[in-house]
Amino acid sequence: MRKGIPLNDQDRIPWLSNLHDILLRDVATGQHVVLACSALKKVYRDILIRGKDGAPQKCAEPGKEGKVAEVKLLVVHLSGSFEIISERLLQRKGHFMPPELLQSQFDTLEPPSAPENFIQISLDKNLSEIIATILQVLK
Repeated sequence: MRKGIPLNDQDRIPWLSNLHDILLRDVATGQHVVLACSALKKVYRDILIRGKDGAPQKCAEPGKEGKVAEVKLLVVHLSGSFEIISERLLQRKGHFMPPELLQSQFDTLEPPSAPENFIQISLDKNLSEIIATILQVLK
């Protein structure tokens, strides 16, 4: 992305699989985890929940063979127009993603839909309102 080349599925899938493994590990130790990433496609979100390629994986825990190793995931979909997001991206300093790649992100985006576990929050809200909405849903 730093070179102005959008990531493709082959670039993202190993990274998402690693994130799934980290989520499983941390949740298994009783941690509550917040992960911020652009899981733009449903298949990417499925990988975060179920592992590589969205395929069910078996737990490594004794006595739990045959059970799927899934992460309970709430997707927070921050929705906004290209113009709003472009303006905010231009205000970022030192971010790895060049603003020229924003259109590729919009082209790739598959907004979450039922039966996915998600909430959608408009970027028209300020940061305090966004945080309050997320916390209310998590209660």
